Amino acid sequence: MELAFIPSPSTGVIHLGPIPLRGYAFCIIIGVFVAVWYGNKRWVARGGRSGTVADIAVWAVPFGLVGGRLYHVITDYQLYFSDGEDWVGAFKIWEGGLGIWGAVALGAVGAWIGCRRRGIPLPAWADALAPGLAFAQAIGRWGNWFNQELYGRPTDVPWALKISEGPNRIAGTYHPTFLYESLWCLGAGFLIIWADRRFKLGHGRAFALYVATYCVGRFWIEYMRVDEAHHILGLRLNDWTAGGVFLLAVAYIVVSAKLRPGREEIVEPGAQDDAPVSLEKKDVQDAGEPAEPTDGPKAESVTSEPEKA
Repeated sequence: MELAFIPSPSTGVIHLGPIPLRGYAFCIIIGVFVAVWYGNKRWVARGGRSGTVADIAVWAVPFGLVGGRLYHVITDYQLYFSDGEDWVGAFKIWEGGLGIWGAVALGAVGAWIGCRRRGIPLPAWADALAPGLAFAQAIGRWGNWFNQELYGRPTDVPWALKISEGPNRIAGTYHPTFLYESLWCLGAGFLIIWADRRFKLGHGRAFALYVATYCVGRFWIEYMRVDEAHHILGLRLNDWTAGGVFLLAVAYIVVSAKLRPGREEIVEPGAQDDAPVSLEKKDVQDAGEPAEPTDGPKAESVTSEPEKA
């Protein structure tokens, strides 16, 4: 007898007149907003310009969505290109199916383009975005709840997820792997914030910590899932991917810490123009006199100046 369970929504779509609002897309949009908002706060705190994170996200987000969908379609091609399946479904992103591995990989390409256009290094921008990206994933995973997908093995624990009968679904209670991953990503975000303050992570190491931490959680959560997937030597494909990416992320942290220890100071082109000017300095500047130089060492810039001939 079921004493308690997490109910699933009866529908993943709410219609406002002729306009459908899909829970899956809504969760992704909120996640992107949170990542950009918090990433902007961290970027400004490190000396960058407000709005830079959003400007680069304009490149990163579309690339990430395309990469996530491509990874899903390629690794689960049988859902769209086998006998009896409609290949048009490969384009129906609102029905679910975004691979985080492809999203991060191709999203990084878009971010690199945006960073090149703004004249800032990609690793510094990625470090600012890292915890917000983890929080975005925590929010985005609730889109799977709306679609009643990617749940785990059958269970009768009090927090079991109630799944209704549907296409490729058997009614019952299952492990809510979407919830497990959401909570894990939430914890990963706070871990990155703590580690970044404690060890002053720089040169992409905060982002690498996000990748490594996520891979650990994804490995055991993926092992619990029962949806159709390709297996290699008894493990799901995403388990192998998580393990390989984890090793690469850890290797990057170790090598980067030896080659480029500490955290770079961000001096973004134009950031000084946004800095508030004190009344005393403003009076001097208004009088036409040059402002007095500040004491102390000059901050290291992450942008390179052209060499003099």
